[in-house]
Amino acid sequence: MNSKKDPMGRAIADYWKTKKADRLRVFSPMFEEDEIPVTTLFRSDDDMPAIERKALDMAIGKTLDVGAGSGCHSLVLQQRGVDVTAIDISPLSVETMKERGVKKVLEQDFFTLEGQYDTILMLMNGIGIVGTLERLPEFFRHLDKILAPGGQVLCDSSDICYVYETEDDIIELPDDMDYYGELSYRMQYKDTIGEPFPWLYIDADTLREQAASNGYAVEVAAEGDHYDYLARITKFS
Repeated sequence: MNSKKDPMGRAIADYWKTKKADRLRVFSPMFEEDEIPVTTLFRSDDDMPAIERKALDMAIGKTLDVGAGSGCHSLVLQQRGVDVTAIDISPLSVETMKERGVKKVLEQDFFTLEGQYDTILMLMNGIGIVGTLERLPEFFRHLDKILAPGGQVLCDSSDICYVYETEDDIIELPDDMDYYGELSYRMQYKDTIGEPFPWLYIDADTLREQAASNGYAVEVAAEGDHYDYLARITKFS
């Protein structure tokens, strides 16, 4: 990734160096402008949501932390003695993780990664990097290559059907759209504006169906307070 098009990486690097950061702004055609508090990208395990803490507790063996950002999850696992490798496509994030003490860091796209891992972590709506339902078969084919025998994927996501909830508590999905969890985003930090990118929020039933058709099983390992959940994905035996 070009660092001039890397708003999140720039925000992470700024906060690491100065302990303060401007707004990391998030734009989507579906929603009003939002922002990601940069401090949350540096949280300790005590400050993490219960779903993330559960995932870290479940991580075993050689572990891959996908889209690791500032490395907060990898640092917790390192402290516990877990053999963890952090990957991110952001060069500024990778540099920051190294400076923070993450031992194994790669500037790497998940879909071109080689090697095998016992646990693959995809946290903070991490399965969103798949982008669309149409790309899920490619995701599972890649798991066939990099997930060790008996391995697991621990990913969290959210069922954003609540966006379409009426005042009568009825979910009314538009008829003129593809899967409602397929969104497009763009981020901006100061004068650094990123390229638009697709992001997938997938409900547990749809994930289970898609996984089964590609030879994988999905177990909901934990549920959050607002339509969010932690999934454990394993290969059918």
